[in-house]
Amino acid sequence: MSVLQIETAEVFEPLLAPARYKGAWGGRGSGKSHFFAGLLIEDSLAAPGAAGGEGLRSICIREVQKDLAQSSKALLEAKLSHYKLGQAQGFKVYRDQIQTPGDGLIIFKGMNDYTADSVKSLEGYKRAWWEEAQTATGRSLSLLRPTLRAAGSELWFSWNPRRKTDPLDVLLRGKEVPTSSSVVRANWQDNPWFTAELEQERLDTLRIEPDQYGHIWNGDYVTTLSGAYYAEALAKAKDENRIGFLAADPLMTTRAYWDIGGTGAKADACAIWIVQFIGREIRVLRYYEAVGQPLATHVGWLKRNGFGPGRVQCILPHDGASNDKVFSVSYESALWAAGFDVRVVPNMGAGAAMTRIETVRRVMPSVRFNSAEVMDGEQRIADATEAGRDALGWYHEKRDEKRGIGLGPNHDWASHGADAFGLMAVDYQSTNHDAPDLSALETYTTDY
Repeated sequence: MSVLQIETAEVFEPLLAPARYKGAWGGRGSGKSHFFAGLLIEDSLAAPGAAGGEGLRSICIREVQKDLAQSSKALLEAKLSHYKLGQAQGFKVYRDQIQTPGDGLIIFKGMNDYTADSVKSLEGYKRAWWEEAQTATGRSLSLLRPTLRAAGSELWFSWNPRRKTDPLDVLLRGKEVPTSSSVVRANWQDNPWFTAELEQERLDTLRIEPDQYGHIWNGDYVTTLSGAYYAEALAKAKDENRIGFLAADPLMTTRAYWDIGGTGAKADACAIWIVQFIGREIRVLRYYEAVGQPLATHVGWLKRNGFGPGRVQCILPHDGASNDKVFSVSYESALWAAGFDVRVVPNMGAGAAMTRIETVRRVMPSVRFNSAEVMDGEQRIADATEAGRDALGWYHEKRDEKRGIGLGPNHDWASHGADAFGLMAVDYQSTNHDAPDLSALETYTTDY
């Protein structure tokens, strides 16, 4: 059996011991990919053993891989050259795969190309290395995990996190992780071979894109998407310490601003912001979002968290007055029946989305967000508005890259929270006399 000696950064040492799941997450320049590439070559070299056993079969994965240029093949080839490993040691590089000692094999695939039937071809494989694994879908993970089931098989993941709700983060960084999991955080500070060129790139990011620095270099979750409508405003709110502990004023009106959702797995999310207007200040106290749930679920959340009838006014967008196609009841009428004070903001007409966006930008300097730890029944919420701020930070323009034109706001998971927040901003502008004048918006809103 050949033995390869590879220098390993201290942060990755826990990943050298056998484990069913191995993960390394963090920012750019940490050496995550280099570590796993070296480990895969080392395991492939050692697999046949002194008795000439069976070679190791491995797969290098991306969620989507349109060609080999998107794969880890080039990095593995560079490692083989660096370690001076070639045909004499049992390694042979082909166009779309690498042969390893003992008739072993490394292949390169996109998981979204597999089906429940075709993935069975991986049953004899013992290593799966998923690079850029933050894009892994729940479907792809559910296909791969039970398929790689040979004795001693391992699943490796390297990624820079995006959102805490991404399937891989839920799997390996959630409250419950799989048995035999070894996961480390690795950043540029942990890389003893961090180059001067990378250091300059890091400093440039800190100077040019400070709102993106934490995600790019420290592996923080994305809080603002580059180019998002509210990225600059949210970064400024953080810099000005307008994100912190806030208490509700019991003498002031509390408002719940809604974006209407629906029921069913493919329905839009229902989003609610709990807000108070204190003079020129907008105090954002709580955020709620749920997908595919009936109105009773949303009402239950309001009541459970102290925002029941008599304590909060519900402000709905214009579709809140529309009847359900099946039950002939509207959100407005149902909330009235539940005892809530309800008001519907009329249809804002053409250009409503951009009106909301521009209004949010104008009023954002007056906004303070509550980040205190709160309770929802027996569940502890670490940050009262974090999920909503994530939505605001992601909300961005959809673009036609070929023609270089904007197509308006992108309708995705973030748009529901952003629309409810936009409704709040427009309503604040029209009803708060201390706010800067925006008379052009009067035709789109209503007075008390």
